[in-house]
Amino acid sequence: MSNKTFGSYGESLARKYLQDLGYQILEENFRNKLGEIDIIARDGKTICFVEVKTRQSTTQGQPYESVTPWKIRKLSQMATFYLKHKYKTLEISSRFDVISIFQEKTSPPAIKHIKNAFDSVF
Repeated sequence: MSNKTFGSYGESLARKYLQDLGYQILEENFRNKLGEIDIIARDGKTICFVEVKTRQSTTQGQPYESVTPWKIRKLSQMATFYLKHKYKTLEISSRFDVISIFQEKTSPPAIKHIKNAFDSVF
């Protein structure tokens, strides 16, 4: 399976996981010139910007460890753009979550949901 296909598989697992928890999926693979947000969901009154990381091996660390300062900055920019354009305000409850999925070939996926994983840098 290619990295892109495996990443899409991880995002579909994350989407189902969130829906099972009662989240409302608002956007998937939201893109603009700044980048992409994997999932934007509503948890009650809170808008959640969700980064999904999926790995088959931990030789380079846990999946969530690949959310770098550069990625945090890009996600912060994207979230700011989304809130300004969709809701016309930044004064709305929001947070950044990371869903880390590890799946070896013969095992079921291990999903770790890190709520409020980091703060916006803006």
